[in-house]
Amino acid sequence: MAISEIEQNYYQRNMTIIKNIKNINNIVEKISSTKELSEVEEMELFKKEFYEELSKIPCDSSWSNLAVNISEEAFKNMKDDPEYREKILSLIRRDFTSSVAPRQCSEVITVGATLKDYRGDSWSIGYDSEFYTRSQNSFYKRTSEKKDGQKELLKKYLEKREQMKEFQQKVWNEKIEKQELERSRLSKLWKNKKQIAKASDAYEANFMIENNIEKSFLE
Repeated sequence: MAISEIEQNYYQRNMTIIKNIKNINNIVEKISSTKELSEVEEMELFKKEFYEELSKIPCDSSWSNLAVNISEEAFKNMKDDPEYREKILSLIRRDFTSSVAPRQCSEVITVGATLKDYRGDSWSIGYDSEFYTRSQNSFYKRTSEKKDGQKELLKKYLEKREQMKEFQQKVWNEKIEKQELERSRLSKLWKNKKQIAKASDAYEANFMIENNIEKSFLE
């Protein structure tokens, strides 16, 4: 009996140890996953802030389309090294604000792990099919298509407004025309009634005259 109790206690202690080990492992896994998620979130936040920085940079009017491709290694290095980040921003700012007038051009800027990997490729408008191919998955993109789209929306709005004005004017004209036709019809009807009344009065007057003449002869 005593041996059985000892074995049972030993078994229970072992099970408790095993459970504790499993709980510790679960906690470690949760902490690790939370840490990894935190790193991902930090990188997403960094990218968001960097994107906002690019959006604030003015663009020279000679650039019709601009795109920035940034490698993940470049993002990591910029996040870890604020000085490298500032140098990259300075280079992008230089290219965004530089003029290529009198031409209108498109440019794709490539940002790599080091400053040596930084480069810009540009094409004149009309010969920039390469730009659209290489900027499909760009981190940042600024094109004239957005402005053109806004102009097109404004154009469509003005056209619809003009169509509505024309429609309203047409309805109004038709209404006025109907009113004029009705007024004309009533006027003619009134004139006809007057003419009928005059004819009736004339007939009665003539009848009375003829009747009086006949009476005079009979007397």
